Amino acid sequence: MYIIGIDIAKKSHQAVIIDSDGHQKSKNFRFANTTEGFSILISRIEEVDKDYSNFEIGMEATGHYWINLYTRLIDKGFRVHVINPLQSDALRNLYLRKTKTDSVDSKLIANVIRFGQYTETRLTDDKLMTVRELSRQRFYLVDMNSDLKRKIVVIMDKIFPEFQEIFSDMFGKTSCAILKRCPSSKEVQEIPFDEFSAIIKRASRGRFNEGKAQAIKLAAQDSFSALMDHTPLSFLVKQMVEQIELLEKQIESLEKVISEIFSHFNTKITQIPGIGPILGAVILSEIGDINRFSSSKKLVAFAGIDPSIKQSGEFISSENHMSKRGSPYLRRALWIASFVNVNHNKEIIKLYGKKVSNGKGHYKTMGFLCHKLLNVVYAVLKNNADYVPLQ
Repeated sequence: MYIIGIDIAKKSHQAVIIDSDGHQKSKNFRFANTTEGFSILISRIEEVDKDYSNFEIGMEATGHYWINLYTRLIDKGFRVHVINPLQSDALRNLYLRKTKTDSVDSKLIANVIRFGQYTETRLTDDKLMTVRELSRQRFYLVDMNSDLKRKIVVIMDKIFPEFQEIFSDMFGKTSCAILKRCPSSKEVQEIPFDEFSAIIKRASRGRFNEGKAQAIKLAAQDSFSALMDHTPLSFLVKQMVEQIELLEKQIESLEKVISEIFSHFNTKITQIPGIGPILGAVILSEIGDINRFSSSKKLVAFAGIDPSIKQSGEFISSENHMSKRGSPYLRRALWIASFVNVNHNKEIIKLYGKKVSNGKGHYKTMGFLCHKLLNVVYAVLKNNADYVPLQ
């Protein structure tokens, strides 16, 4: 049996082949992260043994750079283990001389596999990986959208502060139609009433009449806006509203694609209150293979919602925060689902109230609910079981 340790990098990787006793069967060699480089790796392997079943390969989960090589090796029939860099760091720390070079690292990784003391990062099927990328992109667009809205609010506080009180949703269709045409109090005053009223009527599909237009005109006339040139700030608002409209269309398109792919997964996760197809896709794709977690406690630690331990001598802190290791996307999805439950699920509302009445703050209680929710997720995914309401 032979073990190949590969130190992953962006443009090229370093590898070494050892046997089950730890003796090197090849010199350390470098190969590019290209098709040609992969051919070099295969040829070096075949110099030792042409039977691929006699090899086990280990590599660290370094960024995303390992994925292309991993998929190629799996396609060739190799057994590949992707390990957390923290595990090879633990072995490195046993050495008295703290050396870190590519050649040393590749042998360290090979020895981690040889000793068998590791847990794997398993690459799930293509569809689940795709859903993970799409879901992360959705969060990115949602954050961009929110940031633009915050910026618009700040600008409107200067050029038409009363506008935010006129509509229940400042970024609804009617409001955005006005912001794209005349966001400042000065522009609202200058636009002819008939034209302004037509903009509102068209955007609201007749829901708002001339009375709404008149109310906005009056607010603009008495606006306590900054005594400054509104033109450049008005230009920024118009641009940002157009960006928001584009982002919202992209988010909607992403959600349709995510929901379509997610519908083909055999999972009961959406039976859990607060988890629909979008959040279910995030949670499922970030967790990956549930079987790599032997207990819900390990999944909680992976998600980073376990408490961090602070200890000094005999003192152990009782006011610890989330460790926040693992996937921030998974934590965010759990937080959103817990927030939905706090607002709509009678069982969770009762549990939330009980915790708060016992002196727990909002954030600590929400952390507790995220923890509890993830335990439920673990049970449903691990056993492919139906959701059982909390008793």
